Amino acid sequence: MEFSIKSGNPEKQRSACVVVGVFEPRKLTLAAELIDNAARSHLSDIVRRGDMEGKAGSTLLLHNVPGTLCDRVLLVGLGKEKEFGDREYCDAIRSAVRTLDETGSFDGTVFLTETSVRKRSAAWRVRQAVLVARQTVYRFDQFKSKKDKVRRPLRKLTFVVDRRNELAAAEEALNQGQAIAEGVSLAKNLANLPGNVCTPSHLAETAQHLATEHKIECQILEADEMAALGMHSLLSVAKGSHQSPKLIVLQYKGGKSDEKPVVLVGKGVTFDSGGISLKPAPEMDEMKYDMCGAASVLGAIKATALMKLPINLTVIVPSTENMPGGAATRPGDIVTSMSGQSIEILNTDAEGRLILCDALTYAARFDPETVIDVATLTGACVIALGHVATGLFANSDTLARELEHAGDEAHDRAWQMPLWDDYQELLKSPFADMANIGGRSAGSITAACFLARFTKKYVWAHLDIAGTAWKSGSDKGATGRPVPLLMHYLMKRAGKLT
Repeated sequence: MEFSIKSGNPEKQRSACVVVGVFEPRKLTLAAELIDNAARSHLSDIVRRGDMEGKAGSTLLLHNVPGTLCDRVLLVGLGKEKEFGDREYCDAIRSAVRTLDETGSFDGTVFLTETSVRKRSAAWRVRQAVLVARQTVYRFDQFKSKKDKVRRPLRKLTFVVDRRNELAAAEEALNQGQAIAEGVSLAKNLANLPGNVCTPSHLAETAQHLATEHKIECQILEADEMAALGMHSLLSVAKGSHQSPKLIVLQYKGGKSDEKPVVLVGKGVTFDSGGISLKPAPEMDEMKYDMCGAASVLGAIKATALMKLPINLTVIVPSTENMPGGAATRPGDIVTSMSGQSIEILNTDAEGRLILCDALTYAARFDPETVIDVATLTGACVIALGHVATGLFANSDTLARELEHAGDEAHDRAWQMPLWDDYQELLKSPFADMANIGGRSAGSITAACFLARFTKKYVWAHLDIAGTAWKSGSDKGATGRPVPLLMHYLMKRAGKLT
């Protein structure tokens, strides 16, 4: 989809459709009022009759509105003006784009980006509009023999800002939004692939393609190289699979040569059967999404390269399948991690932490400024936070606040959870330095505490995206989260967030 920015009057737009808002109850926005004035109260008459109350999510498509140069005018309900915030704004953009797409509008000029949102700039409104628009029209149908047909898909959107002095900032925000949307789409496309296609080798090939396309350094470590480094915790997860594990390393160098990198580590279990601790059959197909952490960090480095952010960014993806079999790791087995710490594996379905701990140890060699790992780690996080917020754990309150703020700015929220030493007691093992699980209580916290044992050399945060990385049911599919959160954090560090 093509996007552009402009400033102008709604009644003078030559467009297939002009989009304006109506607040509840029956209050026209400024752009709607300008059309109404040109149309000799045509809109206010419609509103007065009750055809458009302004209820959030409602739409009304009008044809041949007098006094305008456009083919159609789309009225979008915005809800109550006093309650119009981030969520309401994004919902309004989503409703507008969906209606334009479904009604055959080839292009649309959207004046909702002029509408004031509490504590948000015009740049924020434009950036979010691009993200929401791209997400709304996203389809994953590459394996369907007959594609879902859209009679005349939406091809172009123009977002309007109300002051010419906002155009430069809005243009930059438009480019940022498109870059983030590209990263989100990559993450979603990878995650939505079936496990027989998206293998560790496929992730490695994707990384190599990104490296070639964006001039990023790429290194793929094979099993023998991981063994030589002492990554026996990671390799223990791969033992039951016929697919070879990969450790993927990408380095984007947009900052100064002596500037320490931010390191993103993404869990890349391309299918998680649970191993010997086999998962129940219902919904096991969704375990192809256990590599959403890997998909999100690959999406983040793509977006970073597209924006040409002046930072150094390293991405590490430990990737494997977790399968049962005669060679598979057994409950009760003890392995030694790259850090030299021994781990008693009480549950082979707690495998994400086993591959991440070696990747986090490996991350120290890059002398990082900050390390953030992203993982669909625990069902316990879903119980704690549902599907709204990502679980956030950190050994630095400053980093935690920065990530929470980035999530709020991106409308991709995270919530900080405790990481107190009191919980470390639950990981005690009589036979090894630690167990890989701590029992039923505080499952997401003990998983983070496990990872914390391997991150003492640097500032670190852990994002548990088990509840936010994908949706189930009729809307089943990857969400692309937390790419927006990560990118707003990186943009802020780079001084590029307005």
